[in-house]
Amino acid sequence: MLSAVDRVEAFLAALADVDPSDHGFSFVDAPGLRHRAALIDQLPQRGIFHGLLLPAKDLVHVAGMPTGFGSVSRTVMADSTDPFLTPYIEGGALIPGKTATSELGLTAYTEPVGSPAIMNPLYPGATPGGSSGGAAAAVALGLVDAAHGTDGGGSIRVPAAACGVVGYKPPHDSRGGRLGAQGFLTRSVQLNADLHGITPECERPLRVGVLLEPLFAHVQVAERWLRGAQQAADILKAHGHQVFPAAAIDAGELFYAFQTVLLASAARVKGPASRMVEWLREEGRNIAHEDYLAAVWTMSEAAEKVRSSWPEVDVLLSPMLAYDPPAVGSFSGLSPQEDFDEQTRWTPWGSLFNISGLGAVSVPITVDDGPAVGVQLGALRALPAEILACAQVIFPGSTQPLLS
Repeated sequence: MLSAVDRVEAFLAALADVDPSDHGFSFVDAPGLRHRAALIDQLPQRGIFHGLLLPAKDLVHVAGMPTGFGSVSRTVMADSTDPFLTPYIEGGALIPGKTATSELGLTAYTEPVGSPAIMNPLYPGATPGGSSGGAAAAVALGLVDAAHGTDGGGSIRVPAAACGVVGYKPPHDSRGGRLGAQGFLTRSVQLNADLHGITPECERPLRVGVLLEPLFAHVQVAERWLRGAQQAADILKAHGHQVFPAAAIDAGELFYAFQTVLLASAARVKGPASRMVEWLREEGRNIAHEDYLAAVWTMSEAAEKVRSSWPEVDVLLSPMLAYDPPAVGSFSGLSPQEDFDEQTRWTPWGSLFNISGLGAVSVPITVDDGPAVGVQLGALRALPAEILACAQVIFPGSTQPLLS
């Protein structure tokens, strides 16, 4: 077992050879990291995550590190650490720094204001997705085995799919208009499960509904992304699960609730903002209070609505994205309205699990000889252990670090 000091030195050496637009980090605390590694190596008892390098997304605080919120103009110095990260630190994990995100995590691509746009290591020149795009890039490269992320509309699963890694959004309580959950991007299902304290296991055949038609936008889904979902369905069927087509539903009310709650949140943004965030803020300020309350009510009933829409489905399987990650600047070069709409066309299934609060995971699967595509498994009735067991059947190993 490598010492924490050895892991840190290997990480810093690898990081030095990678351009900032590629490695995904917005901040690295090398002196503090070396100091903490030396301290935990001296402990008589080692925690379960001893020496695991676990960068934090730059939307959450880590004491002594800057929090940029995806914009140089929003940067503050943190004097406390987000409670979500505390058990991992106490278990021996080391936070080497912060990974890049979009401004306030409000877009499905990662082009932080005043800092380099992050490049996709799997699809050169393309976006890694967002808003946990820096985390996905760092994991895909193999700089770290795991990275923290947040998911308020697909922000863990979208970049995981775009970069060929595993991204799990655990179930959360969406009542009151809460869209987000915290989780991780990893190179294996097993490590993601370990980080959540879950043992992937499934002792019953699950009913798997395969949904290939986009939910929230009219878009022609690329053939290779459809084939990825179909291959995943075949694997689950071969492992004894009942697999059948899932009919599309009218999801307009659900997506309107998601959009309304998202824009209402953006309306509270203060200070100078990028063109996209400014547009979101202005759109949010135009939302009537009664429309916001109606959207929050829709979200409170969304889990039951989703389950009743597919009464025979335990796991909903779909592509994670509609097409390959586009070039950096493709979304931001559009007008804000078209930018928002195109992001929806690219990710027409993801936000279903933010609206409903149900758990979902994106796992990579190889199609032909091209880069991996992401397949989404949504837990309508399956337990977290069961859906991660299905994910592990589809992707039983670990991605090869792209730096190796």
